[in-house]
Amino acid sequence: MQGGYVDDKWVQGGTNADAYAIWHWHLMDVFVYFSHSLVTLPPPCWTNTAHRHGVKVLGTFITEGDEGKLAVALGFDGWLINMEVELDVDQIPNLKEFVSHLTQTMHSSVPGSLAIWYDSVTIDGKLDWQDQLNEKNKPFFDICDGIFVNYTWKEDYPKLSAAVAGDRKFDVYMGIDVFGRNTFGGGKWNTNVALDVIKKDDVSAAIFAPGWIYETKQPPDFQTAQNHWWSLVEKSWGILQNYPKVLPFYSNFDQGHGLHISLEGEQMLDTPWNNISSQGFQPMLEFKDDPNPDTIQVLVDFKEASYSGGGNVTFKGTLEENASFIARLFQAELLLGNLPVYITYSVKSEETSLLGLLLEFSSARKERKSVLLASRRIDQSSTKFSELIVPRQVKMLETTTEWATREARIIMGGYTITGISAVCYRPEPENSRRTLESASNVQDNASVHTPAEYFAILGDISIKTSGQNSDFPLSSSWLVEAQYVKFASDSQGTKTLSAKIIWKLKDGNDSVFPQYNIYLGKPAKQAVGSLDGRVESTQEYLGVARVESFYISDLIIPSNTDALKFIIQVCSVEGTSQNLDKSPFLLLDVKDK
Repeated sequence: MQGGYVDDKWVQGGTNADAYAIWHWHLMDVFVYFSHSLVTLPPPCWTNTAHRHGVKVLGTFITEGDEGKLAVALGFDGWLINMEVELDVDQIPNLKEFVSHLTQTMHSSVPGSLAIWYDSVTIDGKLDWQDQLNEKNKPFFDICDGIFVNYTWKEDYPKLSAAVAGDRKFDVYMGIDVFGRNTFGGGKWNTNVALDVIKKDDVSAAIFAPGWIYETKQPPDFQTAQNHWWSLVEKSWGILQNYPKVLPFYSNFDQGHGLHISLEGEQMLDTPWNNISSQGFQPMLEFKDDPNPDTIQVLVDFKEASYSGGGNVTFKGTLEENASFIARLFQAELLLGNLPVYITYSVKSEETSLLGLLLEFSSARKERKSVLLASRRIDQSSTKFSELIVPRQVKMLETTTEWATREARIIMGGYTITGISAVCYRPEPENSRRTLESASNVQDNASVHTPAEYFAILGDISIKTSGQNSDFPLSSSWLVEAQYVKFASDSQGTKTLSAKIIWKLKDGNDSVFPQYNIYLGKPAKQAVGSLDGRVESTQEYLGVARVESFYISDLIIPSNTDALKFIIQVCSVEGTSQNLDKSPFLLLDVKDK
């Protein structure tokens, strides 16, 4: 078990690092949103993203002076209690009552929640960090869910703490300060030194301030340094979170920030943005310290074209003919029933750079199978698999993006999908076998296997039990309204609109849809004329909402416009979207405003 911690400078900095600095979710169980304010509440975007990956989120209650107030939890999973003050010993019973009451209240309010005590004030009221679990802080440990041990522990302290904790040894979180401030092992690029000791002695770890990577501008660039640092953590600690675990599963590899936004392969926005609520399931990529320049590099990328959102997985490098390269994407726990499973994925690549998916299965009797989804023939000697399925091409976008969407149907009742990997390979030339057979010397054979440039992009992946698109409610099923409508004009006479658009189902049921794309329908006077003389309406993408509301600020109203049409495109958990002409909308009168 492991906790991920962010220091106050990083989370309050307002930079793009906020959106993607923690996306190695498979390496943590608990994430604490920390600052030196008295009460720190995790923003909903962090809570939503962590929960999506199966990670609990805690807020922080900290006293570093004379203040003393308590906040109410807002849907996250508990608290880190940090009492860094001297207390009169007579107040200790009150403090214990507070910790006990908070723990019990959280458990009853949020099943599975946690209250963690920080190793600071002792049972005699002194501010005296123990750096281990002992008799001076164990009374607090006994009435809550765990203890975050201060960073300046010695090599034998994890073992001593485990002995004191007994059967609760994994509730002891040995702290590691990534900045290296008197922490065991020195932190920074030696954080894994402390992790190795903690793992050996069978207690848990609390990693504080991985924002060190960003704040200190570690070379050569943030993303490379970030991946390298977390790869050291994985090498020491292993993977703690397996996902996906439930169907349907969808990921577009979005990290919650980007330089553009695309929907179904079409770019909608070409400006930088940041919204961590949009972060999709992140792949469990393996990063090598010294990647071979003659093989394939794999990275979550936000610069190359995206199929959905602002991210993708990019594969680039060199690859020989008749060779393949396998890259881990997810370690899953997807138990399959008797219904067929449909796997859909989008790819953008050159004709000589092919990309498939390798699915690994395991049964209750430990039987193992692997199925390769590949659009072209592949040499099985280079990639071991039980079965080859050629997916049908669902859609090919006839645009400059050249995205292809492929789908395959699999029936594996009783099996569990345990692994999802990408397979990079090159097409086998029809005459390659004849060339090898007729080759007269080694030089001719070598020329056939000369490595060539490889480049492919995986846009998204969906696994579901239905081959059809989601059933969306009719447009008439929704009630769409505008609140706080405000019109303004500048000195040049340009009119603007600010408003809050809200929507809900008329039957009163809660919406089960995770996302809504918001469009502005252009009025008829601005519509585009088609070749046959008809007038076709066009839409302008405005943004995305994760709840049933969307704020519009200072939207410029085109001149001679009588009404604005706001379209709410409903999106499913499977990654599909409702047709715009069937989506709910609001027609807002702006005439004479």
